[in-house]
Amino acid sequence: MVTASFWRGIMAALPSRQATSLRRGTISGMKIKAVVSFLLLAVLVPAFGADFTIKTIGEGVYAAIATDDGKAGSNAGFVIGSDSVLVVDTFQDAGVARDLLAEIRKLSNLPVRFVVNTHYHLDHTTGNQVFAEAGATIVAQRNVRAWLRTENLKFFGPDPKPDKKAWVESLVLPNVVYTDAMDIYLGTRLVQVRAMLGHTGGDSVVIVPGANAVFGGDLVWQKHLPNLIDATTSEWVKSLDKLLAEHASATFVSGHGDVASAGDVRDFRNYLATLREDVAKARKEGKPEEDVAPAVLPDLENKYGTWGFFKAFSKRNIQQTMAELAGNKKVPVPATQE
Repeated sequence: MVTASFWRGIMAALPSRQATSLRRGTISGMKIKAVVSFLLLAVLVPAFGADFTIKTIGEGVYAAIATDDGKAGSNAGFVIGSDSVLVVDTFQDAGVARDLLAEIRKLSNLPVRFVVNTHYHLDHTTGNQVFAEAGATIVAQRNVRAWLRTENLKFFGPDPKPDKKAWVESLVLPNVVYTDAMDIYLGTRLVQVRAMLGHTGGDSVVIVPGANAVFGGDLVWQKHLPNLIDATTSEWVKSLDKLLAEHASATFVSGHGDVASAGDVRDFRNYLATLREDVAKARKEGKPEEDVAPAVLPDLENKYGTWGFFKAFSKRNIQQTMAELAGNKKVPVPATQE
């Protein structure tokens, strides 16, 4: 059984040099509605078991917040429009994806017409089959289709066991891909899907303008250290700056952690910047590779030691950033447009 500790275990098992980047009504009625809308914001809907909790972040916009040690593996969410529903990410466990579909059905009988995969990683895409069988079209940046059944194999080492190989090769691929931007209408409701660089080289953010909500996927980690195995942090910081400039008052759904404010996004952006600055300083001082992590770790622990995944990812974040700054972090070939 795949657990939410999947990424921590994989990251601990991989040699540092395998941690590579993938680049690229009436007046009174109106008052009542306003009060109800206010009360709905960030209100908990009862949790589904121990794997995730549904949170309302806007009218018809919901986050599915995973527990760190549950089977969901990452956050997800969904948007209810006037004629259909769009889901953002599908967890790392098909059974939990079915639970999410059941939760959606409690709130709407409209067809689930679209799923957006924010990137290719297993903890965001394994449940694709559940929603495809329910009639949804899977949408993603084109690199996701190219990498879903290939790049995911690296998480099981150079010689994946047959069951893991079969699992990855059975993942349901996106059947609609885009390069830079895509607009989806759920009847009268607009949802904007935009490609941004940083976490994998094939990331999407999902923006719901009418609700001032942004699903950041793994471009946004709320008070959690990130998985940098595929990251280009130089581009990631730029992407977060752009998100903050364009959505300064938005509510963000993170890929890991809780629902996030713009302040949380800024804190995460500053983590990446601090990591880069500290590693660059150690390299400039001429410290040998094996001494960089011990030199950098105390500052990171002082500032971010209470964040989730710190023990699992901190040293590896340093090693991977060192490789990026040195120019020897490997990058997979992005998908070509046919």
